[in-house]
Amino acid sequence: MIFADPGAETGATMDHLAWLEAEVTKRTNGRMLTLRVSNGSITETIERRAKGTVALRKDGQPSRFVSAPFFTENGGMGRRQCTREFKIEPITKQQRALLGYRPRQRIPVGSCEVWIGISTDEVTRASSATESWCVHRYPLLEQRMSRHDCEAWLQRNGYPVPPKSACVFCPYRSNLEWRWLKENDPAAWAEAVRIDDLIRQSPNMTHREYLHRDRVPLSEVDLRTDSQRNGQHSWLLECEGGCGL
Repeated sequence: MIFADPGAETGATMDHLAWLEAEVTKRTNGRMLTLRVSNGSITETIERRAKGTVALRKDGQPSRFVSAPFFTENGGMGRRQCTREFKIEPITKQQRALLGYRPRQRIPVGSCEVWIGISTDEVTRASSATESWCVHRYPLLEQRMSRHDCEAWLQRNGYPVPPKSACVFCPYRSNLEWRWLKENDPAAWAEAVRIDDLIRQSPNMTHREYLHRDRVPLSEVDLRTDSQRNGQHSWLLECEGGCGL
């Protein structure tokens, strides 16, 4: 099993990953290998960009800043390169190494079968491999399992339900997910607010960037539901049904 660590996951996710690695080792008596791979930290990349400093590649040349799909004040979004650079590329590199091939060395077609845990809720994310030597399989889709089905299976078999994996500052979060993070993981919320502030400190920016689609600082976003904004939530909580209506 190969896991990519972009250096931006929540503490709960990393704790679950540590548990999973130990569980795999125990259940397989050490016969199944688990590997964590990394192409650096996207958090550190954002911090360097805010400071205007540039990291050097192994060849001594300056590395470029990775682009993430942050919301821009002109109504657009940045390019989504973070997934490829911090997840796909290090995993592909590790796959080549496990197969025994050097970089750019030709690998026979279909040499590697990769199982990816995408459920029916995210079927649009499933795709064919971009490398001819790699074949993608989606066991959860083959079993027609949704995220709810996976959670039910874990509970039936006595396993903890893992948190949804995503970078702390992933801009694709819904208001519900942002609200959950704020209420249940204060450390992760504080880190998201910090990163949200940092991405607007980068020098020579064409347009300011934001984590939230409202394009305001994350600490100022109104995360209430529609019913809460309209005052219905508090009425429902306070009403004891005694008025007869």
